[in-house]
Amino acid sequence: MISNWVDVVRTCNIAPDKKMDPVSKWLIITRSCVFSMTFLSALIGGMLAALDGSFFFGRWLLVLLGLILAHAANNMVNDLFDVQAGVDTKDYPRAAYAPHPLLDGLVSRNGLLAAILACNLVDFAIAVYLTRLCGWPVMAFAVGGLLTSVFYVAPPLKLKHRGLGELAIFLIWGPLMIAGTYYVLAGSVPAGIWIASVPYGLAVTVALMGKHLDKADKDEAKGVKTLPVALGRDRALRATQLMVWAFYLVIVGLTAAGGLPWLALLTLISLPQATRFLIVLSQPMPATPQEAFSLAEDAIPKDLKQRFDPTLSADEYPLWPLWYVVWAVWWVRQAGAWLVVGLFIGAILQAF
Repeated sequence: MISNWVDVVRTCNIAPDKKMDPVSKWLIITRSCVFSMTFLSALIGGMLAALDGSFFFGRWLLVLLGLILAHAANNMVNDLFDVQAGVDTKDYPRAAYAPHPLLDGLVSRNGLLAAILACNLVDFAIAVYLTRLCGWPVMAFAVGGLLTSVFYVAPPLKLKHRGLGELAIFLIWGPLMIAGTYYVLAGSVPAGIWIASVPYGLAVTVALMGKHLDKADKDEAKGVKTLPVALGRDRALRATQLMVWAFYLVIVGLTAAGGLPWLALLTLISLPQATRFLIVLSQPMPATPQEAFSLAEDAIPKDLKQRFDPTLSADEYPLWPLWYVVWAVWWVRQAGAWLVVGLFIGAILQAF
C-alpha cells in the first residue's frame, strides 16, 4: 500500500496492475500530487519567520495541516462545481490525465460534499485556536483564502471563467499562505514579507498557466475564459516565460536590497530546469501522445519520467493531454525547494 501511496502522490494515478486501497483513493480524490506546492509555501513562510527569530514548530505544523486540508477542499470544490457546470466531462482533459472523483465513480456527490465539509470544519477549528493564540488576523487570512478558493469556480464570481483565476492562485499561494504562516509565527507581517511572498506566488501561477495552456482549446469551446484563452496562446506563452524570469529577478532584487539572505541565491541552481522549461514554452505543443513521448524522451531526464509515471512506456505518454504543466510543476518544485534550502541555511547561520 505504501508503494501505491507514493505512486499517487507522484503522479495522481495508481498503476493499472495495482489494487486501489482506501488511502490511495482519497489521495486521488484530493489530488495530493500537487500538495507539494502548498508544503513549499508553508516552508517559505516558516523560514522567513525563523530568519526573524520567530519559529514555533507546533504552530507551524498546525498551519501546515490547515493549509493542506484547505488545498484538498479546494481541489474537491473545483471538481464538484466543474461537473455541475458541465465543464468536467469524459472528453475534457481533467478526466483524461487522472481519475475524476465523480465522473469515475470514486465517490458520490454527497460523499464529496461530506469530505469538503469535514476538511473545512477541521480548518475552522485550527483557525479558531490560532486566532485565540495569535490574534484576529489569523481568521482574516483563513477567510480570505477560503472565499478566494471557493469563488475560483463557484458562482456568482467564477473567477476562473473571467480570466481572474490566475490572480486568485497567485494571491493564495503567495501572500495569503506565506504571509499568513509568517504572521502565526511572528505576530506581525512587515512590508518586506509581503514582497518576499511574490516570487513563489508567481511560480505557482506559472504552473496554473501551464495547465490552462494545455487545455486552452477545450476551455474556449466551453466558455471558460482562463488567462490563456483571454490572451491567446502566443501571448500567454510569452507571459508565462516572463513570470519565470520575474521569479528570479525578484529574488535577486530582494537579496541585493537585504530583504532576503544572500543564501536565497541558491535558487539560481534551478536555472537549468528553468531554461529547459523556457525552451519547451517556445515550441509548439505536441499533437499526439506518441510525439509527446518522443520529445520527452530526448529532453526529460529518466528520473523525472519515473517521478511522473513509473509505468511510462515507449508508445504511450500517460499524462496526455498535459504537457506544459508537467514541465512547470517540475520547475516549481526545483526552484521552490532551492529557495527553502537557502532560507533554511540562512536561518541556521543567523541563529548561531
